[in-house]
Amino acid sequence: MVLTLEEAKKYLRVDGDEEDDLITSFVEAAEIYIKNATSKNVDLKSELVKLAARILIAHWHENREAVGKAEQLAFSLQSILVQLQYCGGDASESR
Repeated sequence: MVLTLEEAKKYLRVDGDEEDDLITSFVEAAEIYIKNATSKNVDLKSELVKLAARILIAHWHENREAVGKAEQLAFSLQSILVQLQYCGGDASESR
C-alpha cells in the first residue's frame, strides 16, 4: 500500500477512528489512480508517489461533494504524475 492509514491520518490531521474506513478507501483509490495515470509499474514506496497520494487523499477528503475544486488539484498532481510516467520518480534513473 502506498501509505498506511496512520500516515494518511497524520497528513490529514485526523484524530480518532470515525473516518478510518473512508480514509482507507482514499488510500486504496489513490494507489489505483496513480498506477492508471502513469501507465507503468511505479515504486509505491518512492517519495514522489507518496506525495501524489497525499495530494489526492487530501483533495478527496476536503472535497467530498459532487462539485469540487479540480483546478486546484490539477497542476501540482499532473506535474508529479508526468514525472512518474516518464522516469518512475527515481532521480537516479536520469543520471
